[in-house]
Amino acid sequence: MQKHDKILLAHGGGGQMSSELLRRTILPRLKNRILAQLADSAKLDLVSKSVCFTTDSYVVKPLFFNGGDIGKLAVCGTLNDLAVSGAIPAALSLSLIIEEGFEIKMLEKILASAAKTAAENDCHIVTGDTKVVEKGAADGIFINTAGIGTLIPGADLSIERIAAGDKVLINGTIGDHGMTVISQREGIRFRSALRSDCASVADLTGRLLRQRAGKVKFMRDPTRGGLAAVLNEIAAGTGLGIVVNQADIPIDLKVQAAADMLGIDVLETANEGKFVAIISAQYAEDCIRTCKKHPLGKKTAIIGEIVKSSGRPAVEMKTRIGGRRIIQMPYGRQLPRIC
Repeated sequence: MQKHDKILLAHGGGGQMSSELLRRTILPRLKNRILAQLADSAKLDLVSKSVCFTTDSYVVKPLFFNGGDIGKLAVCGTLNDLAVSGAIPAALSLSLIIEEGFEIKMLEKILASAAKTAAENDCHIVTGDTKVVEKGAADGIFINTAGIGTLIPGADLSIERIAAGDKVLINGTIGDHGMTVISQREGIRFRSALRSDCASVADLTGRLLRQRAGKVKFMRDPTRGGLAAVLNEIAAGTGLGIVVNQADIPIDLKVQAAADMLGIDVLETANEGKFVAIISAQYAEDCIRTCKKHPLGKKTAIIGEIVKSSGRPAVEMKTRIGGRRIIQMPYGRQLPRIC
């Protein structure tokens, strides 16, 4: 049988070439016991009756960037959505929409990266689908993922639990992913290379919730819209205000310099290996210590506090020079095709 180096429309036709793509390219890189059965659905044995379920789609450009690629990004993004819901990831699906003419070697790299990332997080891609569309219809490749996970006993993450006096925690520097992707997309080179924070936080959040269950009230991952969007969503959802301290927000100096040069607000820039948590004030230091023991939590910091609001709930930032400014919800899209 002829071996092709690019995706053809016939690869999506459901016949012999579809089978060839599946068995030669896809299955060898996502190989695991459940997927190998090639059933119409994956059979999973889950102990918990409390299951979290999420889905997302990924359209990043460029497909490969410093610190990751669309395959790693898709897996990490879905694992992180489960993680901030208080779940331990159990299984993933992965569906591909591939443009005619896409290089199979690039597809192999993306699949290998996705499989490696899933395996590193004790989770596997157990089902999926592949579609091929005409040239120009998909900008290379789009990926859709879904994930299920089992809820950690004692984890009770709900925006209704948030109260005035609670602390706002983040597990590291912000803006790394967004600034890395936009600089590589536009061919902008800096003296020090930027690197995406693309990673799964599931192990870190799992440790935090198992050790501090009940003390963590709410979690959210600051992807599109960045930290600014998450904080505004919390304020709007609770009717409470938030005050953050600019000096306490961890930002890599290279990322801040790049954002300043390009006129981008780093608070609105996407992250892919970070989570924001709302913590009871009396347990904040305990949670920081727990996070800092993990590689993804070395720069964990308390960046602000939930406060009562006398009017419309707002997010305020105390600046380094002693002033105050409102952090607004981002409007529209600042950085297209970021995740």
